[in-house]
Amino acid sequence: MAAPHDGPWLDDAAGRLVRPYTVSNGRTRPTSQLNLLSQVMATGAAPLGYIGPEHTTALGLCEAPTSVAEIAAQLKLPAVVTKVILSDLIDCGALTTKAPDFYHNPTDRSLLEAVLDGLRRQL
Repeated sequence: MAAPHDGPWLDDAAGRLVRPYTVSNGRTRPTSQLNLLSQVMATGAAPLGYIGPEHTTALGLCEAPTSVAEIAAQLKLPAVVTKVILSDLIDCGALTTKAPDFYHNPTDRSLLEAVLDGLRRQL
């Protein structure tokens, strides 16, 4: 069996054994203004103090600019919990954030159809 610091505790039948709110120490509000399209990237600075396994995993996913939505999907955590984790990393200087560059209207029908087509090809 894996040690607790090796990653989230999982059970094949039950799924995640640690509830998402415990990952964020019960916090539900991030300290940084993040939305699902916000881009975060590692600064190269080492976080001060102890960070949890989800923090470490999230930091590893941010070597290149990555959206909050992508990180939440990779961590298999709700977006609000992911935002709290990322905010912790921003607060300690390990991550930087920027608003996404919009060349297209994010509600543009052709853009949404292209995303849907891409998702269908993945299934």
